[in-house]
Amino acid sequence: MSIVLYWHPMSSATPIACALAELGVPHERVKVDIKAGEQRHPDYLALNPNGKVPTLAVDGAPMFEALAIHLWLGERFGVERGLWPKAGTPEHLQALSWSTWSYVTYGAVLVRLQVATHGEEAVRSSTQADAARAGLDELLALLDTRLAAQPWMLGRDYSLVELIVGSVIGYSAYLGAPLANHAHVRDWLARVQARPAMQIDA
Repeated sequence: MSIVLYWHPMSSATPIACALAELGVPHERVKVDIKAGEQRHPDYLALNPNGKVPTLAVDGAPMFEALAIHLWLGERFGVERGLWPKAGTPEHLQALSWSTWSYVTYGAVLVRLQVATHGEEAVRSSTQADAARAGLDELLALLDTRLAAQPWMLGRDYSLVELIVGSVIGYSAYLGAPLANHAHVRDWLARVQARPAMQIDA
């Protein structure tokens, strides 16, 4: 199987590179210079019509959207490596739920914070930023409750769910999400980010 990751360092493609490293999946990496606009070139748009990274090409067939790629990697490689639960198990349902929660439910509020604090000057708003932080605080409380009961997202053992959820939570911390209020989340995130596979930055 030929796998090619189209990516850019320090972007939403970085967690995919980390997941490939965590899973030990051989692959080729192609840098797309998003600062130079290479993501808008016709050849790249033929792979990913969104004109963003990441894109993963599997035997020449492309897929895009980071969450979709994460879930495919988990199903295709994670089960046999003990890093993703088997289909039909309660853990599998939780893996799908929390992975989607991080990108969709938490991610939607995170985008509000990003726009309010780092968007164009005309749309920045301290009021909207405070509201977004309050929303993230409520969601982090849900995650904190789960991690108070068990060391990892699915129970006793680390899984790819940590990387998926942890990547989103880690980015939110960078933007100012109130992690300081949630000790279990903070400690869990430190353990996730300390893994060797998470040290990719170039």
